[in-house]
Amino acid sequence: MSTFPPAEFRKNPILEQRLAELNGLLSMCQEMVNQEYAKPRFPILLIMGVPRSGTTLFFQWLAASGHWGYPSNTVSRFYGAPYIGARVQQILFEHDYMHEITAYQQTAAYTSSQGKTQGPTAPHEFWYFWRRFFTFSEDANVVSPEALQKVDVARLNAELATLEAALDKPLAMKAMLLNWNIPFLDAAFEKVLFVHVKREPVYVMQSIIEKRRESFGSEDRWYGFKPPEYHWLKELDPITRVAGQVYFTQKAVDNGLSQVDESRKMIVGYEQFCQTPAVVWELLHSKMAAQGCSIEGQYAGPDSFATTNSARVSPARWNDFQKAFGTIQTMDGQKGISSSAG
Repeated sequence: MSTFPPAEFRKNPILEQRLAELNGLLSMCQEMVNQEYAKPRFPILLIMGVPRSGTTLFFQWLAASGHWGYPSNTVSRFYGAPYIGARVQQILFEHDYMHEITAYQQTAAYTSSQGKTQGPTAPHEFWYFWRRFFTFSEDANVVSPEALQKVDVARLNAELATLEAALDKPLAMKAMLLNWNIPFLDAAFEKVLFVHVKREPVYVMQSIIEKRRESFGSEDRWYGFKPPEYHWLKELDPITRVAGQVYFTQKAVDNGLSQVDESRKMIVGYEQFCQTPAVVWELLHSKMAAQGCSIEGQYAGPDSFATTNSARVSPARWNDFQKAFGTIQTMDGQKGISSSAG
């Protein structure tokens, strides 16, 4: 009988212990480096959106361009000392001129599994870093107003500034853990660009349900971030539950970004991005330039990407997805349910 989740997606307790030990030892060194920095020089690009909406592909695209610094699979191991992690990565991989260490096999630039990439310098979600600063509610991926008051904003800025300095490029990071706290992030950073990657909801639903089966062998288990509405969504049937997850997460991001100045945000449609990434690049270029950060050179990335927007279920089941999303919209309108944003 199969064991779920599959081994590749389960935490290794020995690794977790070693990482905690290492980061504990290095935290004092990181604190010393922090004293030399106050805040990032460049706008921090924060990727927001619903899981399975194309955020990983967009993140990989930024990383492959060579114009952004980012937390890699190597740096992620140093979530308590990101500056040191960046220096370790440079010593081991980027400056291994004699190829004494880098006898690893590179994977394709735009491959991933459940948001996980492969390769020491491939981009990483860096959730452990964000969790050091933000305390989330037990039953949802939301930081309460009381917990937000305790966030060490000065240290957060300093540590990101050290990583930016080590990489010598503007930072790009996934920040979907904080989909519900966008206004707080907007106030926390002097320069920031929120990039909201959006995809047609029913395709997102299909993808989440597929990942539930892949990860847990069942459509019934929750996959991804939990909105504040989780406490009642969990009682619904699996399809309507996923519809609620997608709808309320999307609503929270929309609401949060509505409080952000136009110069500090941009919306990227997944379909548009896949068809014409060069057009998205130009918009990204202008948004960064408006905050004093010029991205040099012409666009040199792929001409397009193949989308995964296709119905992989029967017409009847696809219709069930659409009905479920409509049901959630109706319920929200009738009950006046709203996602919280801090």
